[in-house]
Amino acid sequence: MIKQRLSLSSMIAAAAAVVTLGLPGMASAAYEHPANNEKGVIVHPEHFKSEKTREQVIAETKAAMQQGRLSYGQSNFPIRTPDAAGPGKTREQVINELRSESPEERDARLRLYYRG
Repeated sequence: MIKQRLSLSSMIAAAAAVVTLGLPGMASAAYEHPANNEKGVIVHPEHFKSEKTREQVIAETKAAMQQGRLSYGQSNFPIRTPDAAGPGKTREQVINELRSESPEERDARLRLYYRG
């Protein structure tokens, strides 16, 4: 009985591996075709047909992020924020701020960047 359980479990694991590894290839098979080159495929993006617009995909991703439905690493969707802060400071302004900081501010800044 033990041998049958092991072989049944190994068959289930093998079937799961085949399905898992085969799905990405099946998904892209519509616009990737085999080729006799180093890469092994030729990509024809014009064969890809999308059902959604870019705006729909972005809206769905934002909604999923807000609802917490994305796992770690998937929620790194770049959110564009308007540049309300302005162009920033010039090099001279930053240098003047560093020269005019108080000793307490300097110690706090150095403690912030201290590695130890």
